[in-house]
Amino acid sequence: MIKTQGRRGEVAVELHTDAPDRFQREMRLWALAKDGRRREIVVEDLWPHKNFLVLKFAGIETISDAETLVGAELQLPSSERAHLEPGWTYLSDLIGCTVVDGGREIGEVVDVRFGAGEAALLVVKGEAKLPYEIPFAEAYLEKLDLERKQVRMKLPEGLLEVNTPPAKAEKRQKTGQ
Repeated sequence: MIKTQGRRGEVAVELHTDAPDRFQREMRLWALAKDGRRREIVVEDLWPHKNFLVLKFAGIETISDAETLVGAELQLPSSERAHLEPGWTYLSDLIGCTVVDGGREIGEVVDVRFGAGEAALLVVKGEAKLPYEIPFAEAYLEKLDLERKQVRMKLPEGLLEVNTPPAKAEKRQKTGQ
């Protein structure tokens, strides 16, 4: 959820679905907060506004109430997900998968982020201090094996180094010390 919208507890939601019309009144959803807490919420009302969908949830009556939802991810109960055609996957199913580049294990997908371009970013925690952000782009994907929880990719040379902090000597050289 992107921001509060209005004065009665509404929130603006950026949709990442090919079926935006499946949202409806009395629909039960989960709100997954950034700290990992999850709470069930029920859609009371909804309407489109600009590039967003505005949702009003039962029991969320004020701007302050709505602020507790900002940044949370809306999730459908898995029993209510639409059946996907072969070759399609829910990005949330990638969390917990191991990313492998060639024969090298990079790490585990801990999050999926949107908004940095056309492709979603896989946030991958490996041996590096900072997590890697790897575009989940068809051009890089070799094989997706959800049964084995594995994402096999062929990443361009240097992509992982984009996330690596510069060495101390390199930092000093840049700052002129």
